[in-house]
Amino acid sequence: MKTINLNEEQFNEIVFENRNKEYGAYALRAAYKKRMMVAMSISITLLLLAVTFPLIAGYINKNKIVNDDKNVSVTLLDAPEKPDAPPPPPPPPPPDVLEQKVKFTAPVVVNDSIEDNGSLNQDFLGGQTNTAPPTEDSIVIIENTDSPVIVEVKPPPFIVVEEMPNYPGGDDLRIKFISENVVYPVMAKESNIQGTVYVTFVVEADGSITDVKVLRGIGGGCDEEALRVVKMMPKWNAGKQSGKNVRVQFNLPIKFTLQ
Repeated sequence: MKTINLNEEQFNEIVFENRNKEYGAYALRAAYKKRMMVAMSISITLLLLAVTFPLIAGYINKNKIVNDDKNVSVTLLDAPEKPDAPPPPPPPPPPDVLEQKVKFTAPVVVNDSIEDNGSLNQDFLGGQTNTAPPTEDSIVIIENTDSPVIVEVKPPPFIVVEEMPNYPGGDDLRIKFISENVVYPVMAKESNIQGTVYVTFVVEADGSITDVKVLRGIGGGCDEEALRVVKMMPKWNAGKQSGKNVRVQFNLPIKFTLQ
């Protein structure tokens, strides 16, 4: 088989023979090679500029020498003199020497013997009596010109006692009471707030619950709900110290968990 070698111009002439060469397709095919060479030259030139420009700029900046001749004048000022410290005050005069004079009294010898019954009478004590401090709830009466004012003062609660206070029926009933009465706050549900609220309160000598406070909360309405439920609890079995009912501070954790 004989092979015919045709260049692009000859091929275009054959394709567009007996056709309108003024049509745009002939002009595009005829100028295609020239336009490709121009586009390739521009692309290669831009690529070389993009690569060499940072190198040239770095070389120029490296060899650039900046000489700043500035005359700086420094004037030294004398340090301000510190004012003279005031003289120390004169020492105080020595105290007068007091002469201690002891008068010696000769003992008196009597024939009658003095009975010693081993106790002091109330007149010698000057009317003073020793009373033990109150350990239970005490009442203080304050005298006033118009009328006496009665103020009830409670002793501070114990932290640890011989017999700690407890919920009537035990811890299981206490947990059951809290779980049945706690209502999970809507805000805490929407914000997915979970955790443990620590509540502190005082179990009085009669078992009642007072001074309910939040030690550490988690927010979202859970703190208020824990306070509400603790205040609803019935009277506890009071704590005992030395066989007597006393006030005891108690800390209670209440856990909020979303199922």
